[in-house]
Amino acid sequence: MSWARAIIHLDMDAFYASVEQRDQPALKGKPVIVGGHPQRGVVLAASYEVRPFGVRSAMPMGRALKLAPKAIVVPPRFDAYVDASEAVFRIFERYTPLIEPLSLDEAFLDVTASQTLFGDPVALAARIRREIHDELALPASAGIAEVKFVAKIASDSGKPNGQFVVAPGTAKAFLAPLPVGRLWGVGPKTEEQLVRLGLRTIGDVAARELEWLTRTLGPSGQHFWELANAIDARVVVPDREAKSIGAQDTFEEDLQGDEALSPHLHGQALRVGRRLRKAHLKARVVQLTVKYDDFQSLTRRRRLEVPTDDGQVLYREARALLTRVDLGRKVRLTGVSAQELVGQNEQLGLFAAPAPERSDKLNAVLDRISEKFGTKAVVTADLVKADAFSLRDGFYAEEKQARAKAEQAKPKDAVRVVRDEDA
Repeated sequence: MSWARAIIHLDMDAFYASVEQRDQPALKGKPVIVGGHPQRGVVLAASYEVRPFGVRSAMPMGRALKLAPKAIVVPPRFDAYVDASEAVFRIFERYTPLIEPLSLDEAFLDVTASQTLFGDPVALAARIRREIHDELALPASAGIAEVKFVAKIASDSGKPNGQFVVAPGTAKAFLAPLPVGRLWGVGPKTEEQLVRLGLRTIGDVAARELEWLTRTLGPSGQHFWELANAIDARVVVPDREAKSIGAQDTFEEDLQGDEALSPHLHGQALRVGRRLRKAHLKARVVQLTVKYDDFQSLTRRRRLEVPTDDGQVLYREARALLTRVDLGRKVRLTGVSAQELVGQNEQLGLFAAPAPERSDKLNAVLDRISEKFGTKAVVTADLVKADAFSLRDGFYAEEKQARAKAEQAKPKDAVRVVRDEDA
């Protein structure tokens, strides 16, 4: 069967937890939670063995541990997840250049043109999943459909470690019995409103007159009607067509000050640089995003004299932007993004100087090393130091070791000083 349009949504199953179970065989088949501090943190990933207890991603850790008190809690290792993600995306690239990343662990692939070389998209999805399993020892699920919205829902139906196909011409019937809350853009309040209107399923929305929906719901009415009728004209947008490329991290514990934040900015800038070079793009603008512990977010931007794809240049600019924010406050998230992207071969202006040849050669070598041996094969000194401060159980590893040594050195009758973080 030939598809006029074929979209695959690939989603790694319980990605962080699956990486931990792969790298630590003793965790295989065990209820694993990847998460942070038991009082303040949230569940970053929950293995399928712990999900029957009701544990889900983004759930507060305190609640998760009440539901599954015997679960094994593993602190996150973001470098390991980035390495695994890049390896997964290299497999995607074997079959199509039209890849739209949604996060580290999921993406849309447009394989319409790939049918000529690789055949049926259903068999191709199975092939990609098999290669991910054989080469990386990780499970993945896939949804195959004619449009992005349906492919995304189909991959959920294929979980875990399976795939679900919505054949051409069957998408509307596939969607009809699903609850209206599955429509993109329908949150809890909107779902309540739709149910009050008698629209309980996606099929109910599809059956109503478009004019009535737009009159009742405004512009959202047409959006919901189109999705309910499997109308989704959005194309898969690969990185090289994106308006920006960025990387951000939410810290397990709030950080404060330039010394604590700078290594994270460095790692984020290097990741953005790699992605820019991979997409054959350069950035004219660097943006820094900071989110404080009270969830207030701010951004600072800086225009470059010469567009760049060099992570070190991006880092220097991000560091300069960091001086323009309040470093006395606690920070829960930072991000670095490259904006106003141009092609590497695009005319940059009559007097624009080319990027230094030495840095281009160095970056090319580092990219090859990272692709073969992982992103941690060669790292800068500040990132090595940052790794030594990996968080576990709410404390820095080095701080915990120092405290343990101090406790051992105390007389047995010494009075223990209780700090807020100990309570």
